[in-house]
Amino acid sequence: MKPPVFALSLTIYVVMLSTHCLAEDATTWRQDGLQALEASKHMQLYGRHAKNIILFLGDGMGVSTVTAARIFEGQQQGRDGERNLLSFEKLTYLAMSKTYSANQQTSDSAPTMSAIMTGVKTNDGVIGLNQSVLKDEKDAAAIQQNSVETLLELAEEHGLSTGVVTTTRVTHATPAATYAHTSSRDWENNAQVPTDSKVADIAAQAVDRYGKDGIGDGLEILFGGGRANFLPVELRGKRTDGRNLIAEYQAKFGADYVTDKNALSNINPAKIKHLLGLFDDDHMQFDTDRITSNSAQPSLMDMTSMAIDVLATNPKGYFLMVEAGRIDHAHHAGNAYRALAETVALSDAVKATLAKINLDETLIIVTADHSHTMTLSGYAKRGNPILDKVVLPGSDSPALALDHKPYTVINYVNGKGNIENMSPEATINKAVTPQTGRVANLIGVDTHALDFHQQANVPLEQETHSGEDVQIFADGPDAQLFHGVQEQSYIFYVMKDALGL
Repeated sequence: MKPPVFALSLTIYVVMLSTHCLAEDATTWRQDGLQALEASKHMQLYGRHAKNIILFLGDGMGVSTVTAARIFEGQQQGRDGERNLLSFEKLTYLAMSKTYSANQQTSDSAPTMSAIMTGVKTNDGVIGLNQSVLKDEKDAAAIQQNSVETLLELAEEHGLSTGVVTTTRVTHATPAATYAHTSSRDWENNAQVPTDSKVADIAAQAVDRYGKDGIGDGLEILFGGGRANFLPVELRGKRTDGRNLIAEYQAKFGADYVTDKNALSNINPAKIKHLLGLFDDDHMQFDTDRITSNSAQPSLMDMTSMAIDVLATNPKGYFLMVEAGRIDHAHHAGNAYRALAETVALSDAVKATLAKINLDETLIIVTADHSHTMTLSGYAKRGNPILDKVVLPGSDSPALALDHKPYTVINYVNGKGNIENMSPEATINKAVTPQTGRVANLIGVDTHALDFHQQANVPLEQETHSGEDVQIFADGPDAQLFHGVQEQSYIFYVMKDALGL
């Protein structure tokens, strides 16, 4: 196995975090520049086709999120955050992705992930269809006529194994866009589909569209939350049609079923063909909360590692999509701590993956569906804790704005603002009537607290997505095709070409 070639080789420097004193001088930057130049001259060019593809998707992971998470990870580990790199930032090839959808300048996850998976841009709220269909179309015939084949479906048709891993509900927009086709991302179970429509709900499609009389032999891996969408109300689920889709999935595909990390860790991949893991009735926990609560839920890294082990038993190869979905949810709540921690959890999963795979035969891609309005600003001095108030170079006290109040390095352009002592889930679920905007003097406020919500400029019910381009990091076969600024739908064509489909 050839290791990835890093775009930058870092020399270890002494970092005195208490004084932010860095052992750097002009020689430091000259050495860095020459080392990076030399590495660039020897960039690895892999073979033409891939046996496997692993697509990592950081939901809402815009450029500012990557930058802030890089600093956050380094500082959490007592290292120089600015010089740190997340695992996927060390991948050899990089491009930018234009995230607008067919009808929106700033998109949601349904059309953006659909573009990645089908090579065709579509409309807001729509999954796996072309732009002829608008959100909430009830005509099932129109859905069938305007469906666009996904890369996962192509992989299934050609005998590859397929897998979907997410920290959201497995029926949420991003994972659903790999295997389902619907005019509404909200139709996750049958009770959410209008009674006068025969469009299949997303959970049912995970079973009904695959296997006998369908596509391929079914998803080999389906991991995440959303158990309630697969169960009837009689079993504490949300389905009103009486179907137990978990039992149907097991019977149709001969699948094993797990619900916690202990059961997952006891799986023998060599003896498994299909594995269903539903670890929460709703979305899975934020990674920080999973750790602090000693949760029975597996981490994203745990799920990804097991998925690869199971899928790799197919000699024809596999396609795996892994989503760090709760980056997006934390951003919507204006809670930077959890958003950055979720991004680091994605980096950990990528790092573990790179240790397991052979880049000669596996194309790895790390990207985002869209960005968020989180910003880093204020001329903070080098080493300023990323979640702290801005302290200017040469000072030890927080800088003051024109209203004589300190301000943080990270803020949001819009959202609910600083709501103290409230969880992101409460924000998302509209459980309170919030204050908005610049409502507090932050002197004496712990902006590092897990539940601190950064201040926002424009008061909205939730923080929104932003329309900026996002990054595509890649390595392995065909990775060199990621270059420049591309339409988001271009990712599909690279993946299809790499697999020779």
